[in-house]
Amino acid sequence: MEIICDKCDSRFRIPDNKIPANKVATLPCPKCRNKITVGPGRHKDPAIEAGFVTDTYDASEKPFDFVEEEGKTALICESSPSIMKKIVDTLNLMEYHITVSESGRDALKKMRYHLYDLIIINETYGCDSPDSNMVMLYLERLNMSVRRNIFVAMISDGFRTMDQMMAFRYSVNIIINTKNIDDFGKIIRRGLTDYELFYRVFNETLKSAGRV
Repeated sequence: MEIICDKCDSRFRIPDNKIPANKVATLPCPKCRNKITVGPGRHKDPAIEAGFVTDTYDASEKPFDFVEEEGKTALICESSPSIMKKIVDTLNLMEYHITVSESGRDALKKMRYHLYDLIIINETYGCDSPDSNMVMLYLERLNMSVRRNIFVAMISDGFRTMDQMMAFRYSVNIIINTKNIDDFGKIIRRGLTDYELFYRVFNETLKSAGRV
């Protein structure tokens, strides 16, 4: 059975035998944790609309069998072995559960099922420029309630590290130039600290306004 979340438009499949016969079933969305009541419905999926993915994601291909409640997850989209090693070594020290994508389409399939806390992506991963990067275009099209829960770092040859204007231009949280990859750990920790502080204040403001 195909299930579609009415909050974040995520689409996934579960075996029919997991749904009780002749009963209404509810389950949490794997991405935004919204409660879904099983039933008919049609929603737009940004990856399908953009033509990046033509099939739906099967839950049997989920990237993690089990992740502790407090565990954080990261998806890496990088082709350079040397840069990849720097990123993986740092994220292991930070105790992230890591998934390494094989291609842009593979990354999209994984993201359509799992909401990653951190995504590291090279600006030209599977493409010629960040403007044609299918993963970044997918992230741009995500519902904001989902997107703001993901920290995205773009690895770049052309843009300087911490270039806030270009980060805004490409809808990422931070840019890290490849010349500064040896300082990846310091840069990503600083970016995450600023991000967490901002959204702590943001969420407290929403709560005080009665919107959450």
